Order: sequence, then structure tokens, then C-alpha cells
Amino acid sequence: MNLIELTMAEIASLFLMPVLVILALMFTYAFYELGRFGFESMMRSMGRKKEQPLKRFWRKNPKADQQEVELHLLKQLEPLRLVSRIAPMLGLVATMIPMGPALMAVANGNFQEVASQLTVAFAAVIIALLAASMTFMTLSVRRRWLLEELKSLVLAKEAAKQDATAELKAA
Repeated sequence: MNLIELTMAEIASLFLMPVLVILALMFTYAFYELGRFGFESMMRSMGRKKEQPLKRFWRKNPKADQQEVELHLLKQLEPLRLVSRIAPMLGLVATMIPMGPALMAVANGNFQEVASQLTVAFAAVIIALLAASMTFMTLSVRRRWLLEELKSLVLAKEAAKQDATAELKAA
């Protein structure tokens, strides 16, 4: 290997530990969000909707228009969306980094090192895919819930506006 190849291999290996830490954090976040989602889903099935986040936002910001509420909705969903998209990419990175040393170990006949490197590679991709799956599922359903809430808020606001207009005309 020449100097450029060695340098690139060394730089790539420096990223393994940070990528594994980020994946562990993403998995922890995904597991936390899955728990929150499960609790919220259970409460909804029992007919006990917790306070709706968009309604709370609109109450705190009465002059907010629909676009501002939609932006707030997107901000709430953004972490789930990012984890569901970035985790598989980082899983691939964490899979590929140990493959170089594993292939070198195969060439040297060091099968213990091959097993060690491949264990890290496969564990990382599994954790990444689990994190992405949990956040994608949570994101999909929560987005629907928030859009349903937004629709009911807009309809309620329009009805209130029509009632106020009708009262003005009657007076």
C-alpha cells in the first residue's frame, strides 16, 4: 500500500468509535421514543388523549397562522426523521470500517481477528437498522396523529371565524 492508501485507511479507522457511539445514542433515543409512542398509543386506545401538542402551541401563540403550526409540527418530527434516515448510513459505515482489518486478518490467517472484526461490523448494522425501524414506525404514525390534530384545529378555527362573522352580521 502506498502512503495515500495507508492514510485513508487510518483516517477511516478513526471514525469507528465515534460512529459506534452515535449509533448507541441513536438506538437509545429510538428505544425511548418507541416507549413514548407505546404509552401514547395505549392512552389513545383507552380514549385518554394526552394534551395535544399543536393545540398547546396554538394556545401559546394565538396569532400563529397555519404555516407556523405546520412548521412546529415538522420541528417535532425532525429528530425521528433524521434518526430513521441517518442510522442505516452510519450502520453501513460501521460495517465497512472493520472489513478492511478483517480482510487483512484473513490474508494473515488470523481467524480470531476476523471473527472479532466481523462481530463489530454486524452488530453495528443490526443496531442501526433496529434504530431506523423503530424511529420510522414512530415517525409514520405520529405524523398521521399530528396531521389529524392539525386538520381538526384548522376546522375549529374556521368554524369560530364563521361564527364570529355571523354574529357581526346579526348585530
